[in-house]
Amino acid sequence: MKMHFCIPVSQHRPDALGSRYVLYSVYLDGFFFCKVRYSQLHRWNEQCFGIFQLRRVFGNCLPPFPPKHYLAMTSSMADERRRQLERYLQDVTADPNVLRSDVFVEFLKLVQLNTFNTAIMKAFLDIFLPNGRCARVEILTSDTAERVLEVVSHKLGLCRELLSYFGLFLIRFCKEGKLSVVKKLVDFELPYISLQSCEVENCKIGLRKWYLDPSLDAMLMDCQAAGDLLYMQAVQDIEQEWAKPTQAQREELEALQKEENQTKFLELSREVLHYGYIQLDPCTCDHPEPGCGAVLSIGNNEISCCITLPDGQTQDVTFQMNRVKCWQVTFLGTLLDMDGPQRTLNQNLELRFQYSEDSQWQWFVIYTKQAFLLSSCLKKMVSEKMAKAAAESPEMQIEVPEQGRIKKHLVPPSQQKNYSMFLRRKSEIKRAEGDCIFGTITEEDL
Repeated sequence: MKMHFCIPVSQHRPDALGSRYVLYSVYLDGFFFCKVRYSQLHRWNEQCFGIFQLRRVFGNCLPPFPPKHYLAMTSSMADERRRQLERYLQDVTADPNVLRSDVFVEFLKLVQLNTFNTAIMKAFLDIFLPNGRCARVEILTSDTAERVLEVVSHKLGLCRELLSYFGLFLIRFCKEGKLSVVKKLVDFELPYISLQSCEVENCKIGLRKWYLDPSLDAMLMDCQAAGDLLYMQAVQDIEQEWAKPTQAQREELEALQKEENQTKFLELSREVLHYGYIQLDPCTCDHPEPGCGAVLSIGNNEISCCITLPDGQTQDVTFQMNRVKCWQVTFLGTLLDMDGPQRTLNQNLELRFQYSEDSQWQWFVIYTKQAFLLSSCLKKMVSEKMAKAAAESPEMQIEVPEQGRIKKHLVPPSQQKNYSMFLRRKSEIKRAEGDCIFGTITEEDL
């Protein structure tokens, strides 16, 4: 599964000899990640980077790297190179072995540190738990999210083999105690830098479970620390009204909470509507007509939408993942400021997915600043579904890249489903004067 990398802008910079070079701004999940030169990426791919080199390690498995130009590039050539580098980063991350390799992680750690002029040193990082408390851990500024998760899990007593069921998230603390999940930190991100550079107000790093199939709770219940985290999150989700118990369920849950009976509380919670779902901030959609308001909850192999029609009436619509063929994320905005301190994209995003309804394929469009988070959730549900299918059928062969080990089984062609036929369409981006702005970002998730 490819990462949500894009290179929306490039800037010309003078070097020490008076020449000029191009600096590419790389974004991950819609947020500024690093700045890098073509020569750096080229050395990473073709030549030695320390003792590492991508092509030496992975050979012809890598996608083609954009070629060098020995003469001055025209503006169209420069823009084509930007698109090629963007495609290269997306394609190279499609291989889970590359994602987990030292040569991949060490290079991206270095460019993050260099971009933000961050020295490697010890630091304290507060990781917020679902009960509102925080676990303070001592880390290095160069520690990846994967490493920080190991540190905080050890402090909490979480079994190491259960780490893959949890993740670190950037969470925005809004007014009146409301929470908004901004993004999930990927394994090779540096949480210290991500938190310092995030321009979304009131953001903190939080620990949450990272699976959307409620039945997976059973895998964690033998670990006391894991059970405690599930209980904290269940309580929080009900308080945030992400999970929606009936009045009878709410009364029983409150009684179990007073008794501190976590086991029965979680057993009942799993019967609650939208238990374990991630809820997005209010957004808009084009169904059943353009301009409708919507609140999305994602989990248990579905996208649940509470839609507010223009006349104020509400309508509940559920899209089942087994009827989703593919999806794509598109930028519809511009960069607010290329050279100044403001590095955030104008987050006018849409996610459109192709869905089978009444035996016909239709496109549905959702306009949300959390489009990349939504896409990550969809990928997670597909991954979990594939893993479950592999466990149930020894004749299947699939790869589940987000698990600790790759499980392979044989899949008959008749049972394979194509999630990767993404519709390309004309750019809807409004160009700002002076912006080296980009065309449509097509999201090829699988």
